[in-house]
Amino acid sequence: MKFSIITVCLNSEKTILYTLNSVLNQTYKNIEHIIVDGGSTDKTLQIIKNYPIKNKKFFSTNQKGIYNAINEGIKRATGEYISILHSDDIYQNNYILEEVSKIIKKKKNIKKFWKI
Repeated sequence: MKFSIITVCLNSEKTILYTLNSVLNQTYKNIEHIIVDGGSTDKTLQIIKNYPIKNKKFFSTNQKGIYNAINEGIKRATGEYISILHSDDIYQNNYILEEVSKIIKKKKNIKKFWKI
């Protein structure tokens, strides 16, 4: 099972590194991280481009708003499950996606509600 994590950002140089680290440090590794930037003018783009996430997909879009950026990320997602993690959010611990995957496996019918 694969998770697509979508991060939308705009001028997030102060917080994006925390978000990227919380994805990189997940113990569950079958993930792709889709980052959609809305036209940052600070150092956000430089931070994202230099960050060593293996399954990172980075896109810039014109400033049509946060929900359009999220939808753009969803369109490009290839995972079975999608998580929205904004550029000033973090996963509370390194095991979140691993724990969610265990719950999904235990309750196979849960896919009816979570799968897109």
